[in-house]
Amino acid sequence: MISNFFVLSPRGDTIIAKQYRNDRGDAGAHERSHTEAFFRKIKFWDDMNTSLSGVDGAAQGDKNEDESTQKKGDAPPVFMMPDGLTYMHVKRNGLIFGCASARNVSPTTVIELLSTIARVFKDYCGTLSEETIRKNFILLYELLDEMLDYGYPQITRTQNLKSCVYNESIVVDPISTSGNMVNPKTASASAVHKPVINSVNVNGRKTESSHQQKNEIFVDILERLNVLFSNNGYVLNSTIDGCIQMKSYLTPAPELRLALNEDLAIGRSSGTYGSATVDDINFNDCVNLTEFESARTLSFVPPEGEFVVLNYRVTGDFTTPFRVFPSIEEVEPKKLEITVLIRAEIPHNHFGANVSVEIPMPKCTAVASCSVISSPGTGHTNAEFVRKDGKILWTLKKLPGGTEQTMRAKVTLSQPCTTQIRREIGPINMNFEIPMYNVSNLQVRYLRIAETMSGYTPYRW
Repeated sequence: MISNFFVLSPRGDTIIAKQYRNDRGDAGAHERSHTEAFFRKIKFWDDMNTSLSGVDGAAQGDKNEDESTQKKGDAPPVFMMPDGLTYMHVKRNGLIFGCASARNVSPTTVIELLSTIARVFKDYCGTLSEETIRKNFILLYELLDEMLDYGYPQITRTQNLKSCVYNESIVVDPISTSGNMVNPKTASASAVHKPVINSVNVNGRKTESSHQQKNEIFVDILERLNVLFSNNGYVLNSTIDGCIQMKSYLTPAPELRLALNEDLAIGRSSGTYGSATVDDINFNDCVNLTEFESARTLSFVPPEGEFVVLNYRVTGDFTTPFRVFPSIEEVEPKKLEITVLIRAEIPHNHFGANVSVEIPMPKCTAVASCSVISSPGTGHTNAEFVRKDGKILWTLKKLPGGTEQTMRAKVTLSQPCTTQIRREIGPINMNFEIPMYNVSNLQVRYLRIAETMSGYTPYRW
């Protein structure tokens, strides 16, 4: 199925590499030379595409320029290299999990395999970072030996691998995040950074979690929003890709019952006004759907480690948490004034954390000076022109609900502004996190143990 597997750091260093078969015919070549070529390919994807589009010559004129501007972005997850192999990769926490294959394999299957390997690594190490992988490489190579045999997947479930793994994980303290939880009844986010097996610290001593392993399960509703605004702030297209994710430390695992909104409707035509409506939904294979149609209740025996109970998708009209209003004014032939206003339309008791706004600038930008008009309670804000990336980066540590933030940029160009230059501005990209808030109104009414078991006294924090 796959010829090799490797994990690369954000700098391109090979942290883990394992060869399963030699499909290149160059047994003398070192594995690292191929991973370096792969990293250069994805790192400089835009430059390589631009150079390839320019080979056709100058006869095509503006057509080549339009194509080169449209090809900006990250490398695709699947592509071929000059060595004749197809390389596939996923990115997790800045790390690159990749593999190569000379066979006609299903890319979706391989991408799912790489995602599963990353998830299992996280379950057994507690966190997923470069330092964690370097300190636990013996454990991770042992996991790879059990998960893959001659490049074919064998055992990929966390709980099934526990009987085959004998090394202990070395716990590395997770990097603290700036976003604080607003609900005091909610457990700390660092509580899920525990391995599913016995662990030791960097000094080789047993950790406190190994002596007092609690039977715990953590539940998260995660939603990813993709919203396209017009220049007037109107929504042109909007989708929500969400999931209910759990991480289980229950041993032995009892049968659980999870209840969703009683008025949850599936399909745009079946929903009523004010009810939570999703376009489509799919469930983990461990979920029993006997009572889902009648009571919107799921029953399942949770596997150990991290897993997704269900995925759902919402399209159409919903209240977006933020609105973006940009404006461009041409002050002089070579000077532009760009204003971006962000309005937080979430309730006052919520806030956006780790907000970043990226505004691509024209290639002929010489100088760009930025100023920010902040509302009280915003925290640290900063806006600057990043020349090497050709964009303005505006960061806000905290964006309270019901407030407005404005950024003004005075841009000086090296040549007079034209219609083509104005097209190079944007699109504006905004990333954010909103703790304890979801847009789709999907809720977990309760999570209970299906029937009484000896040794279990369930309670909430």
